[in-house]
Parts: sequence; C-alpha cells; structure tokens
Amino acid sequence: MHTLVTGCRGRISSALVTLLRRDGHTVRAASRTPEDLAATAAALPADVPVVACDLSDPATFGAALDGVDSVFLYAEPSGIDAFIAAAEAAGVGHIVLLSSNSVLAPDPRQNPIAAAHHTVEQALIASPITATLLRPGMFATNAHQWADSVRAHGSVDLPYPDSHGSPIDSDDIAEAALAVLTDPGLQGVAYHLTGPESLTAAEQVGLLAAAAGRPIAVNPVAPEDWKKAMSAHLPEPIIDGLLAYTAATVGVPADVTDDIERLTGHPARTFAAWAEKHATAFRS
Repeated sequence: MHTLVTGCRGRISSALVTLLRRDGHTVRAASRTPEDLAATAAALPADVPVVACDLSDPATFGAALDGVDSVFLYAEPSGIDAFIAAAEAAGVGHIVLLSSNSVLAPDPRQNPIAAAHHTVEQALIASPITATLLRPGMFATNAHQWADSVRAHGSVDLPYPDSHGSPIDSDDIAEAALAVLTDPGLQGVAYHLTGPESLTAAEQVGLLAAAAGRPIAVNPVAPEDWKKAMSAHLPEPIIDGLLAYTAATVGVPADVTDDIERLTGHPARTFAAWAEKHATAFRS
C-alpha cells in the first residue's frame, strides 16, 4: 500500500505518517508548503518523502498522486472535483476523509463549517473511488486556544460556558485513520468519532486547572464580545458558525460513540489525560 497523507503540518496527519511507517507501509507526506514542512518535520520519519499538494490548486495533484493507492484527505471543497478526477486517473482506490460531525446537523449547508465538509463528502460519495468518512467532533487540542489567556490572566473567556462537547484526542483520530487505511473490512462507511464523555466548556477548564495545578477562572462573556476578540484570528462566517454551534449545545450533552474503540481496540483517551499531557502550556 502506498498512501498519500495530506495536511502534514497538522498533528493528525504527522502522527498518521509515523504510524504508517512504523507498520511498514510506504507513505508520502504532503503539504501546501512542503518547504516549511521539510524544515520543521523532525516528527516525521526521515525516509518519508515530502511533496507539494495544495488542495485548492489542481496543478499540484498529479505529481502528488502518482503511484498512490490510497489517500488521507483534508476537506477542501474548492478543489475536490479536480482532486477526485486526478485520483481516479492515478488509480487511487481508497480515500479516507477527515470530515466533521457537524455534517450530522439537520441541514449542514446552513453552517459554513459543516457546509465545507458536507460538500467534500457528497463529492466523494458520488465518485467511483471507495470513500471512508471520519467524522470527529471537538478536538481536545482546541483547548490550546485558551493557553495564552490562562498564562497571562489565569482565566478563560467563554461565550457559552455550559455548551457541551466530547473532546477527542488527535492521537485517537490518527490511530482510527490507520485502521481504516489498512483494513479493507473497515472501509467504505462513515464513523462518528468522539471522546469518551460529554463535558461542558467550563468542565474542560476545570480539568485543565487540575492538571496544571493552578486555579483557572471562567469568565462568561457576551457572544458579540467574544466575536470581536476572535475577529483578528478567524473569518467572520467561521466565528458565526462556531457561535451558532456552541449555542445549540448549551445544556445538551454531546454524543458519545464507541467508534474509536471499534477501530483502535482501546477506549478513547480522556480529556483529563490530554490535559495532564499538555499541562505545561497552561502554567505560568
């Protein structure tokens, strides 16, 4: 099996590359900016080639896909039709998409985050290539967005402290991807990936405080104030989509599935364990 892994500047893809090589598979690491990846790829095995693949630029697809049997793909709707055509021409038989559980909303087209993943999913489902869909929810790594505020002020601003999520460890997603890439019996279906428990945003902050050994205050803020603070970091439609999603989950426990255990053979890692592993980031 020869696998192209896109998005290798990210934690999930870089971990997946390492797992594939560990198990003896041929793998090619791809990035929109391979020169940056090559310069900072200490976490990647030394014998893994790095190639350019900008998922919004079809001119980069042919060389990246040459000789590839399977692909781990990030969701970029702007180039998906061209990517599928190039993958089919290259003889790719299987694509694993890192999608999102936001597509499970009644009408995912109404949320910009869900809409992008939904568009890519639909294109893959309609293609002749076998598609496996991984639909994780909230990433545990999202908590890193609070680290600067915690170190500087000992607090976190939250527009909806009682919004629920089931944070998932990126290592579990990488292991799930490894399973579906290497076991034909697991391919061609969708998996809803979650952490092992539903936690409110405030409860997540509490677990970070326990791991870091310091108090961390939760400051409830108005959604419009949070939007203004985030405007320097994210496009307005994405901020609005995040606010809409979190507002809808206030007081509503998040779904918890056993798909991680089904795919990896072990229970999903807890957010508390993630917090312990990354506690240094939340200390003064």
